[in-house]
Amino acid sequence: MDKLDAMAIFVAVVQEKGFSAAARKLGVSPPVVTRAISELEASMKVRLLLRTTRIVTVTEAGERYAQDCRRVLAEIQEIEQAVTGAHGAVRGRLVVTASSMFGRMRLGPVVRGYLERYPETEIECRYLDRTVNLLNEGIDVAIRIGELPDSSYHATPLTSVRRIVCATPEYLRAHGTPVRPEELANHSVIAALSLEPGNEWKFVSGSETLTAPVRPRLATTSNDHAIQAASTGFGLTRVFDYMVSDSLADGRLVEVLENYSPPAVPVNALQMQGRLASSKVRAFIDLAIEHLRNGTPG
Repeated sequence: MDKLDAMAIFVAVVQEKGFSAAARKLGVSPPVVTRAISELEASMKVRLLLRTTRIVTVTEAGERYAQDCRRVLAEIQEIEQAVTGAHGAVRGRLVVTASSMFGRMRLGPVVRGYLERYPETEIECRYLDRTVNLLNEGIDVAIRIGELPDSSYHATPLTSVRRIVCATPEYLRAHGTPVRPEELANHSVIAALSLEPGNEWKFVSGSETLTAPVRPRLATTSNDHAIQAASTGFGLTRVFDYMVSDSLADGRLVEVLENYSPPAVPVNALQMQGRLASSKVRAFIDLAIEHLRNGTPG
């Protein structure tokens, strides 16, 4: 079998997490898929996949090889597009992922703008509050909030967000406004566990990092729940600023301890091909920069 065809089949098996699913996606028979994987493993003398009767998992060597295959196949596609004059054309299906609130509140205008600008495209948005594997789950672009570990993904900075402490004006009038982090011990605290998993909140004063112990009266894994509880006057919560931007703008919530805010948290767009990324991926990231980094309103 042609090596490039085998590489494409291998990538499909990894993405679809199975031989039969890959065969259906590619429109070939399952034996063709099985033979392609066997030939690849035999030619390289390495195990790429671990197969049982129920699941297919990727070995460490297989993970690296799949990333390299994606890169090689993307480069070939770029070369063919350039030769045929299709280079730069933005078309096809794009799969994008982000956290649920960032996707809903900040990525929506980017998605709509992209679809309007490029009528030959379709987008699937996967807004998930977990870290996804771009290769295994067939993701083209992932929007990540937070410092990035070393990886083979190519990251493009988009914007940044801040952790802020906020409460309603009514709560602050009734219970006082904390002016130093340690005063949180005297307040009703609502912990958004996905953002602040421990019982200590970190702040910054000049070059000094301050740690304030908190004992939440309410702890929740839902950011929406934490914000809703704070908005009813139950207490103080700490979330990312974009999550409560409308409530801060109209005065329903008020930021406190602003002088002790920790450093801003970066937001990046991740993709796998780097400079060889397809036109549809580059166009989406460019538009995300336009909307998010430059503050284009939604």
